[in-house]
Amino acid sequence: MPHALLVSGSLGQGHDVMAQACADTLRERGWTTRTVDAMGLLGERSGAAGEAVFRRLLDLPGVYDAFHFSALRPGARLALLADAAARARLVPALRELITAQRPQLVVSVFATATSAVNQLHDRGFRHFVFCTDVTPHRLWVQEGTDLFLVTSEVAACAVRRYRPDAEILVVPAPLRRPFYRPPDRAAARAELGVPPEADCVLLMSGSWGLGPIARTAASLAAAGPHVLAVAGRNGELERRLRAAARNRPRLHPFGYTDRIPALMAAADLVVTSSGDTCSEARALGRRLLLLDVVQGHGRDNLQHELELGHADVATARPAEVVRNALAALGRPEPQPSAGASPEGWRKGFGAALERAGLG
Repeated sequence: MPHALLVSGSLGQGHDVMAQACADTLRERGWTTRTVDAMGLLGERSGAAGEAVFRRLLDLPGVYDAFHFSALRPGARLALLADAAARARLVPALRELITAQRPQLVVSVFATATSAVNQLHDRGFRHFVFCTDVTPHRLWVQEGTDLFLVTSEVAACAVRRYRPDAEILVVPAPLRRPFYRPPDRAAARAELGVPPEADCVLLMSGSWGLGPIARTAASLAAAGPHVLAVAGRNGELERRLRAAARNRPRLHPFGYTDRIPALMAAADLVVTSSGDTCSEARALGRRLLLLDVVQGHGRDNLQHELELGHADVATARPAEVVRNALAALGRPEPQPSAGASPEGWRKGFGAALERAGLG
């Protein structure tokens, strides 16, 4: 059977979701797959240091914006030096993996992996890069990539900025499987203890729980709606949410959970940072209130979501979120997004394989 190696990255959860979608579709077509974490391949110390630096950049207002727009976007010397340092560690590890597994396809869903894979000049495989950001930066777009998979025409233009002759395919954004068949609103609310006629808001901000989510959740619940607040992998945030919920019966706290489809089905409004959650909310026909908490590529993704419609934006200040959320709850709900089906994604990814002679 043909084999594929998928290279993800453990900064947040979005890369892993995309890698899983690719792996699932490949296995349905008779492939075997393995997914590896580029951060892990850097080595325990280097991977941990890389994550710590990225988190710190996001914590300092404007710092990651400056790095993204002045270094990553144009491919300035500082960005290329950082990429070269990571590549020096990744290339030997990837070469060992590829020699052992002999894949016909490698899919990079993490920018740090892209140039490292393309350094393997004697390869016997095709290389896809899959990026769901609306404007892939310079490190995503390297010579040697056979096919770029993106989820919008805007992203295709961003790729051509660096490689005008690049092979590009626009595909539907894949969803986690439960979002294709979520529970209906009544069943989800009965499961979660939310009254049928109550206003209900789902509040989350990525797997890291960026922003003052606990204070925002408490303020929202005090203003009237039921609030389903998700901490993700942020243990301290989960503790704060559970403490806040003790005196607020309309606040329903969650840590890391696989119940997001039910939580989203129960909600009238999804308050979240820009990212793959937006596609999931649109698939269910839920209005969005976007928190402006992700710098750099997050700003681009946020602007694109606003352009798609049925979305508003707020800073992470609790009072502003509450005011915007209450106003958004009075607006009409959108229809579920057209084309949000597993068949659309499978067809798109199948077309990519056929274009590369692997179908």
